[in-house]
Amino acid sequence: MNRGFKTELDPNNKQITALKQHCGAARFTYNWGLERVQSGKSKPNAMKLHKELNAIKSSDFPWMYDVSKCSPQESLRNLERAFKNFFNKCKLKKKHKFKGKVGFPKRKTRRKGIGSFRLTGTIKVHENRIQLPRLGVIRLKERGYLPSDVKILSATISEKAGHWFVSIQVEIPDLKPIPKPSAVVGVDLGIKTLAVCSDGKTYKNPRALKTNLRKLKKLQRSASRKKKGSKNRKKAVAKVARLHYHISNIRKDTLHKITSELTKTKSTIVIEDLNVSGMMKNHCLAQAISDVGFFEFRRQLSYKSDWYGCIIVVADRFYPSSKTCNVCGCINDKLTLSDRTWTCSCGEVHDRDYNAACNLENLANSSLDSINACGEISSGDNDEIVVKLAS
Repeated sequence: MNRGFKTELDPNNKQITALKQHCGAARFTYNWGLERVQSGKSKPNAMKLHKELNAIKSSDFPWMYDVSKCSPQESLRNLERAFKNFFNKCKLKKKHKFKGKVGFPKRKTRRKGIGSFRLTGTIKVHENRIQLPRLGVIRLKERGYLPSDVKILSATISEKAGHWFVSIQVEIPDLKPIPKPSAVVGVDLGIKTLAVCSDGKTYKNPRALKTNLRKLKKLQRSASRKKKGSKNRKKAVAKVARLHYHISNIRKDTLHKITSELTKTKSTIVIEDLNVSGMMKNHCLAQAISDVGFFEFRRQLSYKSDWYGCIIVVADRFYPSSKTCNVCGCINDKLTLSDRTWTCSCGEVHDRDYNAACNLENLANSSLDSINACGEISSGDNDEIVVKLAS
């Protein structure tokens, strides 16, 4: 199993300059290779492009000898991968199996951030520092987090809001599933409450963006009033970036804690296949929906289920989980989004979110017993079951 470990670096000023040089070399090489491919002078092959670059490096780009050879080499591999993804999406688009923009590879610009670069070769990890090729030893802000007794495949260094990070990809043995009782739980995602489980447990929505929205608007107004190209404008933009970074950290921290707890304690988790892009078209709720991170919640459940031996069941997006009574099965077609509680004809009073979670749990119990009749196992390495409505 390949796994990534990411932590923050603590470089000095000289090391920051070297890191920026490596990022610039990676960005320049990517754009150079993209121009070669677009002009028809070369094919999107990383090895061929790297040979062409080495032939002209000494005469045209002598400054590249100041950085590690891995930075431009891995950047060209990223370009090759981008073209492969583009061609694969084009094929799926013709077969009507892909919706949305295909996404032709674009130039990397400095305006969207310093960027990142990847290094391979001799990488050594110590308790409070890491040794990287050509960059030397750089201190870490977190002690004992990166594993040192495993095979290290590569290290990716990136920058965000003035903070530098290193993510090492390591090869570790497959994790043994955590022994746990056979517990099935339905999870209903929402805005007011981030997640409501069928076992009665609820998780609050931190509303990371909403709580910092007033401060964010103030900083953005301040940045827009500064003269373009001035140092004061750069300082103001840096403040906006740091606040965005703070907001994203709050959101990620909450999602990681919830998904880790669920996958470690439950054997089967049932969620809905939400149409997030369709929900975002409602301008009254678009900001609140984007602040939750529904897709990120499902993505984390998907890969963590492999680690901890958990099965993910995905209910069809047209399954009326909120409108169906979990006691008698009656469907309330008159239920609106503003109705948080409703009373069934059988006399049962339902909380909208808890009722949906219970219905998802019932759906999982029936689907696991007869997967061939009502569902199918989705493609991929994770144990994810897609449950469809009976026609």
